[in-house]
Amino acid sequence: MDAIKALTAEVSQEIQNMEVPKFPSNLYDPIKYFLSLGGKRIRPVLCLIGHQLFDDNYKDSIPQAIAIELFHNFSLIHDDIMDQAPLRRGKETVHQKWNQNIGILSGDSIMIKSYDYLIQAPAQFLPELLCVFNTTAKEICEGQQMDLDFETQEDITVADYIEMIRLKTAVLLGCSLKLGAIRGGGSKEDQNNLYKFGESLGISFQIQDDIMDVYADPDKFGKTVGGDIICNKKTLLMLRLQELATPEDKLLLESYFELTDADEKIDKVKALYEKYNIKEIATKEMMNYYNAGIEALNNVSIESEKKAPLKEIAEFLIQRES
Repeated sequence: MDAIKALTAEVSQEIQNMEVPKFPSNLYDPIKYFLSLGGKRIRPVLCLIGHQLFDDNYKDSIPQAIAIELFHNFSLIHDDIMDQAPLRRGKETVHQKWNQNIGILSGDSIMIKSYDYLIQAPAQFLPELLCVFNTTAKEICEGQQMDLDFETQEDITVADYIEMIRLKTAVLLGCSLKLGAIRGGGSKEDQNNLYKFGESLGISFQIQDDIMDVYADPDKFGKTVGGDIICNKKTLLMLRLQELATPEDKLLLESYFELTDADEKIDKVKALYEKYNIKEIATKEMMNYYNAGIEALNNVSIESEKKAPLKEIAEFLIQRES
C-alpha cells in the first residue's frame, strides 16, 4: 500500500495548496473548511492509477484527479443539506456551521472549480474528458433524486436499489479510472473495462456499507450502528427481507417501522434479518459485484503487476471496518 499512500499524500498536498479566494469570506471560508476535513481521497488516487497503468507520467492527470475530488466534495455538501445531516467526518457540516444558502453557494463554487481543473489537458483529450465527466455528473444527480424518491415510494425492488447506488455512488469510481486511462492513452476497450471495474467496486462498496450499518463494531464504525433501521431506510438488506418474509413477518416488520425506541427497533429488525439469513445473502451479492469488478480488471490488457494497487484498493474497500 506504500504507493497508494504516496499518491494519497500527493493529492492531499495539491488540495491543501489550492488557491481559494478570500472574498466574499462567507462563500470561500466554507470551501476551505470543508476541504480541510480530509477524506480517503480514493477517487483521485484511482484517477492517477488509471493513468499510470498506461503511462508512467501520472502527474499529467493530477488536474483531472483534483477535479474528481472537488466534484465529490461538492456533492457531499449538497447531500448534507438534503439529508439535514449535522456532521460530516466528525465535524459540523457546512450548512450547520454557516447556513443552508451558504452551503448551496459554496457547493456550487466547488463544482465550478472542478471544471477549471478538468480542462487542464491538451486539446485532443478535452472532448472525451468532458463527455465522461458530464455524463457522470448527470448520473449522480439522477441517483440522488432516486434516493430521495425512495423515501416516499413503497414498491422499490432490489433492481431499483442497485440502479440507484450505481448512479449515486458507483459511476464516480468508474469515471475516476476512465479519466486517468484517457489521459494515459489506454485503448477504448481498456478504458471501458476499467470503468466496469470501478462501477462494480462502487456497488460492492455500498452493499458493504449497508451491511456494516447493521453489523459493524460501534467503536470502529464512526457513526450510529443501526441508523438505517432507525430511519426505515430501504437498503439492500431491508428489500431482501421484504422479498423473503412470510405475510405474518411482513406485518411484524411494518409494526416495527412505527417503534420509537431505537434499541428495541434495531433488535427486532435484526432478529428478522437473522431469521432469513439476510446478512449472508447481502454478503454474497456484495461479493458477486466485487468478483465482476475483478474480472473486468483482469481483462485490461496490461501486465498483472501493474494492476496490483487496484486489487489492493478493492480488497481494502470490502474489508474495511469504518
